[in-house]
Amino acid sequence: MNKENAIKLFEEKTIRSYWNEEEEQWYFSVVDIVEVLTDSVNPTDYLKKIRKRDQELGSYIGTNCPQVEMLTNGKRRKTLAGTVEDIFRIIQSIPSSKAEPFKQWLANVGYERLQEINDPSQSIDRARENWQKVGRSEKWIQQRMTGQETRNKLTDYWQESGIKKGDEFALLTNLIHQEWTGFTVKKHKDLKGLKSQNLRDHMSEAELIFTALAELSTRQIAETTRAIGLKENAIASKKGGSVAKNARKELEAKTGKSVVTGENFLPPVKNKKKLK
Repeated sequence: MNKENAIKLFEEKTIRSYWNEEEEQWYFSVVDIVEVLTDSVNPTDYLKKIRKRDQELGSYIGTNCPQVEMLTNGKRRKTLAGTVEDIFRIIQSIPSSKAEPFKQWLANVGYERLQEINDPSQSIDRARENWQKVGRSEKWIQQRMTGQETRNKLTDYWQESGIKKGDEFALLTNLIHQEWTGFTVKKHKDLKGLKSQNLRDHMSEAELIFTALAELSTRQIAETTRAIGLKENAIASKKGGSVAKNARKELEAKTGKSVVTGENFLPPVKNKKKLK
């Protein structure tokens, strides 16, 4: 799992976060927190309104909450973020029955991170526990973790061969994905009705397997051809994605079922509360 950018779960809702190694503390997306506390249909507007209503809070956020790059729809984008201390201050201004359990959740996140620094294997155990809590099967969890290991080996190769994290990683990932699925990452997320959620966390077992095959093939082709730089790795990415595409088409021809689907693991839609 990525140690810097991560998706945290609070009552099955996602909260983007970033671990600052130098400061040794978490930064959390303020908008995501407003959404889980209020169930607002438009948390960005909700936040604007409470900042305007509570000028002291508005001043505090403007002074203390920086724009931090977090993964949003597969790309790093700057998002208003706050430390645990900042989030506690914001919670005080939001009337919510979830305030107290959320404070406890924040405290646990900080404690868990310290444990993971001392024992990195705990982050893997934590991910497994989170997936179990939201109802994933053991078979799915194993495939998800195997796929993540395959992904990590590929990104390690990219980094060693001169690929820059961020836009270049995203470009190659999208190239592989589009080659084997016929969809860009964004189009695939749209098909599944996802927004800030991690696409892989909502893939079927088959989608995970073919994603892993595409990325494994890409790495092995890149290693064989000794691909260096963006251009050569882009060629390897298309070839690796093509291996999975051909396998997908063969399976679909024999089963009559599409591997790439709009199915997801999103919780049932609830009526959202609006800020009056």
